[in-house]
Amino acid sequence: MEGLKGSQKKYLRGLAHAMKPIVWVGKQGVTPDLVSSLDQALCDHELVKVKFNDFKEEKKEIAAELEAKLKCALAGMIGHVCIFYREQPDKDRRKIIFPR
Repeated sequence: MEGLKGSQKKYLRGLAHAMKPIVWVGKQGVTPDLVSSLDQALCDHELVKVKFNDFKEEKKEIAAELEAKLKCALAGMIGHVCIFYREQPDKDRRKIIFPR
């Protein structure tokens, strides 16, 4: 996925503010189950919060790894929470429309 503009990231962070984390990075780190759970959540919701319960020191590296594996974009990192975005390929199922 191509990078997001600053205004798009700001818009996505605003949308994510009221959301609860859907995926948690726990003591096992990045597992195939975590990757598949995040992939499914991105397919369903487009915008997903990931909370780091463990591996807090490596969160930037893990976020970059997940970004590359899932072809999504990191919209922001606030504390120990990352916000990921991946546009729904089916135009009829898209939930997020960026303002002009």
